[in-house]
Amino acid sequence: MSNYLFNDKNIAWQQLGEFENFRYSILNIDKDNKTVDVIFKFEPHNPIVLHRHCALNHLFVIHGEHRLYYANGELKAIRAVGSYTVSQPDPVPHRECGGDEGAIVLFSIRGTEGVMYEILDDEENSIAALGMQDFIGLYEMANSQAVSA
Repeated sequence: MSNYLFNDKNIAWQQLGEFENFRYSILNIDKDNKTVDVIFKFEPHNPIVLHRHCALNHLFVIHGEHRLYYANGELKAIRAVGSYTVSQPDPVPHRECGGDEGAIVLFSIRGTEGVMYEILDDEENSIAALGMQDFIGLYEMANSQAVSA
């Protein structure tokens, strides 16, 4: 069987504010069904900001290896390319990154118009929250930039 490489050169990657180590591209928002489909690109071995998932997430690893870490830096999970995970909302914060090749992961965020992700500082204090309206704003901003380019 052939090995396939995922080519992401045609994806319009965006940066979320000043947050480093990842890029994202929102693929679709279905407000009626309360879903946001977004693809994330994680750098190799360089975990992103501490956060928690406040909504149901369906995840599919498209490229590389997806790594999750507890707030204390201990490895929580490694998800291989091709793996599919259903992740319930979880109050335990974590960080994530890619393995040796980085990672590209499709997240389908489902079931809420409220807070979907809560971003935390290193002392686990909330510094930001992302909900449906935030994703809609990011999606509209990215699409208006694409049209004007």
